[in-house]
Amino acid sequence: MRTNINCANGAIGVFDSGIGGLSVALAIRQYLPAESLIYVADTGHAPYGEKSDEYIYQRMHYITRHLLDVGAKAIVVACNTATTAAIVRLRADFPLPIIGVEPGIKPAVLASRSRVVGVLATPRTLLTPAFATLAERFAAQATVLLQPCPELVPLIENLAFTSDKMTLQLKRYIQPLLDQGADALVLGCTHYNFVAELIAEIVGPKVTLIRTEIAVAKQLEQRLLQTQLLAAASSVAADTFYTSGDLAVFHRQLQQLWPSEQQVLPV
Repeated sequence: MRTNINCANGAIGVFDSGIGGLSVALAIRQYLPAESLIYVADTGHAPYGEKSDEYIYQRMHYITRHLLDVGAKAIVVACNTATTAAIVRLRADFPLPIIGVEPGIKPAVLASRSRVVGVLATPRTLLTPAFATLAERFAAQATVLLQPCPELVPLIENLAFTSDKMTLQLKRYIQPLLDQGADALVLGCTHYNFVAELIAEIVGPKVTLIRTEIAVAKQLEQRLLQTQLLAAASSVAADTFYTSGDLAVFHRQLQQLWPSEQQVLPV
């Protein structure tokens, strides 16, 4: 296994169970334009929500080894379920910066006037001990309402961002939170970033949406600075994409979601 943990010329490895992590990769591309990116969509083993912690960990370990082999210097686990399930074990296995994503409950509590916040997430994320610990940390400061959203990820993977079914499902999940007084909503799955505008239309201007992809990009920058791995401003960045699923399907998704034409490779 080749590693680039001492080489600032290496790439940022980003992975998710599907296309949700592309929202994080897009934020990194915008915030750190000199950094090269290697993205893995593990769609051949999705959805992670139906898998055990051990299974998810084994996939994370395999993908991280692959990313190291193809030149990664740091890893971003751009999946809430994977982060809460096994990022602690992954960090123990690999001596390089590994950044995760977690629902932004803290900024939601700070933004809430009613002291009631809602969390939209996959059922699997909400069931993890790591998420329970996160929610309990703020239980004394606000009421944290949990809303599992099992229908959203499949619709988003099918690029049905503005479909009638998407609107119907979002209203079904969001309205109970609004009825209980929530004035801040946490998008607790990276997939949901792709329907954030529709969610904003549904909830109106008095409800604050909390997204975390820019925060992840900023945290990544800090870790790269701390480890002297930040790419030089003059570096020419490249983007590389892999999937464990159907190459044609992922290529079609990239054509809609990524700003430039890209080749897709198998992993």
